Parts: sequence; C-alpha cells; structure tokens
Amino acid sequence: MATGRTHRPATRSRGIPEATVARLPLYLRALTALSERSVPTVSSEELATAAGVNSAKLRKDFSYLGSYGTRGVGYDVEYLVYQISRELGLTQDWPVVIVGIGNLGAALANYGGFASRGFRVAALIDADPTMAGKPVAGIPVQHTDELEKIITDNGVSIGVIATPAGAAQQVCDRLVAAGITSILNFAPTVLTVPDGVDVRKVDLSIELQILAFHEQRKAGEEVAAPEEAAGAVPPPPVPHRAPSGGPGADSGRQGPDGDVPAVMPA
Repeated sequence: MATGRTHRPATRSRGIPEATVARLPLYLRALTALSERSVPTVSSEELATAAGVNSAKLRKDFSYLGSYGTRGVGYDVEYLVYQISRELGLTQDWPVVIVGIGNLGAALANYGGFASRGFRVAALIDADPTMAGKPVAGIPVQHTDELEKIITDNGVSIGVIATPAGAAQQVCDRLVAAGITSILNFAPTVLTVPDGVDVRKVDLSIELQILAFHEQRKAGEEVAAPEEAAGAVPPPPVPHRAPSGGPGADSGRQGPDGDVPAVMPA
C-alpha cells in the first residue's frame, strides 16, 4: 500500500479552489452516511442539505471534479464517495505521528475515525520520559529523542501537534526538518513554517469564545426586545382644548370614536 511519501493530492494542479477543498470532507461525510444506509442516488438539494451548504454551491464544487450528476436521477452515491476520496488522497494509507500525549493527544490516539478515513497512527511521541513505553490506544508511546528516526522509518508526512503552546514551535521545527510537510496543530499558538509546509489549526478555546459571543448577543437581543416593545410606540399626546367659549372651542364634544377631536379651523 502506498504511503504519504509517494503521492500528493492533485487538487492544486487541477485548480480546485481552497474553499471547495474545505467543503469536500463535508460532502464525503454526508455521502458516507448515505452509503451506509444503502442509498443508491442522491439529488444535489438533498446532499446540500445534509452537508449544510446550498445546492448551487455544491453543483459548482462538483463541477471541479468533473461530476455533474444525471438530470432526474441525481448523483451516484458510491461513485461520489470514491471520487471525493480519491481527490482528497484518502484511497491510500497516510501514516501520522501525534506529538504530545496528554489528555488531548491520548483522545486523538483513541479516535476510531482515523483508520476508516485513510489515516494510520504510526507513532505516539511525548517528551516525558515516564511516558515512554506506555501503551495508549494499543500503541507504545515513544520519546521525542526518537522523533526524526520515527518519521524516516515510517515515511510520515503528516504530523499532529498536541503539546502545550510553549513547546509547539520547537516541535514544529523538528517535524519540518525531519521531512514533515503537513501539520495539524492543536496547540493554542500560531506556528511559523517555511513555504511548502501546510498547517491547519484547531483551537477549541477560540471556537468556544466565538460561540460565547453569539450567545451573549442573542441574550442581549432577548432582553432588548421586550424593552423596545414596551416603549416603541409612545401614546399620542392629547390635544389641548381651547378656552371655553373661545374661537374654535369644542364645547366638550367628543368625536365619533370617543376621542377628543382636534381643533377644527373656523
């Protein structure tokens, strides 16, 4: 089976926009769910809804893959699964190393979705010497002293950093120097890498802060709504009556709806 060292995805050479590449995993997840239910075909509208995008954008994305579906029938689910998997480079084996086996790193090591999506955890690496040899998810943890050898021996091109922020850049530098060209960074810091190295950042705290912002705004709107409703339309002022007997006096009469009429011209 091929490894990450022998083949690179063809998305860049084929001119597929980065925004489309970012949506391909969403389509693949929705299609995989349909495949598991033995659904043979799917319309662009149904698939777009399942993936959380609009159907026009989906059809445009698929046009970059050369897939246009069949009018009145839709898209062949199994073929699309294969087509997108091939485009993403998931039809081969991608060995991955995870550096930093704390709570997060251990959770990633135990994630069962890697293998089913074309990724193999080749090694777990940690700087703590007391962790060396301890199995996590059935894989013995190795010390960072072995990092370069592990990457070379396993032909690894994808590294996952799950270290504290202070150690992340140093680990990144070593990964890159050892030949890693793609990094998934879970450390809460921005990494500096040379050209030709791709970094994807996953910061859970930032995502939670964004959600907190939206929750605060929604709460503010809920508080403001009743206040605005209570004072949005002030009651109309009651017109002053002219002095009794004077010009334009209304003599205490009321209008047809029971309201005091405005002063009429003479």
